[in-house]
Amino acid sequence: MSESEAPGELEQVRTFLNTWWLPNETRVPEDRLPALAADAGAWRREMPGIPAEAGLEGFRTALREALGDPVALQEWAERHPLRVEFTEGGVVLRPERDGAVGRILAIVADAVGAGRWARLKACPDCGWVFYDHSRNGSRRWCVMNPGGSEARGCGSIAKVRAYRQRIRQAPDSTP
Repeated sequence: MSESEAPGELEQVRTFLNTWWLPNETRVPEDRLPALAADAGAWRREMPGIPAEAGLEGFRTALREALGDPVALQEWAERHPLRVEFTEGGVVLRPERDGAVGRILAIVADAVGAGRWARLKACPDCGWVFYDHSRNGSRRWCVMNPGGSEARGCGSIAKVRAYRQRIRQAPDSTP
């Protein structure tokens, strides 16, 4: 598991959310969801167990907004209800109707109940969704230095930006 991967099925939700992001190299938003939904083989590889559907962009946006507040998903949950199944291993939530939204909502509801949803975060710079594995849950950026110390990561970019801002605002101390 990489430093950004989410545990269990929550990784599928993270993968779904990361069909949109803002790469540092181009700063042009990328939306892979329509193409992914149109390619059944690619969908099965990236989203196993979740039915392929077109038109999920609005749901993805709602999920991104709910990263900090799962209550924001209440309307989606009312339109795509889940049912509780008791098993020998515990409780399982299943969508009443088969579909991507219901299946993803079931995974999210499980993550909220297990306390894992709060650790799924979007980088404030590029929008990449990562799972915060830090001990105290305080990670802010997707990465500091991707691919080594020479590469640019959102965390290092933000720190350099803040440093330059402080330098610009500092009073001139030269005599």
